[in-house]
Amino acid sequence: MPQRLIEISTRGQGLYEFTREVEAFVREAGVTEGLLTVFVRHTSCSLLIQENADPDVRHDLDRFFRRLVPPSDDPSMRWVVHTMEGPDDMPAHIKAALTQVSIGIPVMAGRLALGTWQGLYLFEHRDRPHRREIVLHLSA
Repeated sequence: MPQRLIEISTRGQGLYEFTREVEAFVREAGVTEGLLTVFVRHTSCSLLIQENADPDVRHDLDRFFRRLVPPSDDPSMRWVVHTMEGPDDMPAHIKAALTQVSIGIPVMAGRLALGTWQGLYLFEHRDRPHRREIVLHLSA
């Protein structure tokens, strides 16, 4: 069963598309029908399948989550206990808990079964740059 580890370098909070890297992995694997599992190996970022045509969608999603879970130094977050790693850390864990760290995508006719405007994204929830590891596992 084909597997690959890919790295994504982030520049801070936001959505980072990596659909092309995953499509290349599926093509190279030569599997025509199966299930691709995408798993991120971190607790302060997550994965999304989302629209990849209009960048305003990514912008609005990022802003929504920043408003939903502000930094722990915001007065509304006084209840947060875990603050040793900075004001963005516990909110990052909350955002990751609200989203997902694993996604299953069917492979049909050797291609990801994504819709026309769907793309695969790493959703970085921390402020500073990180190198994130994503495991791809393709089952035939």
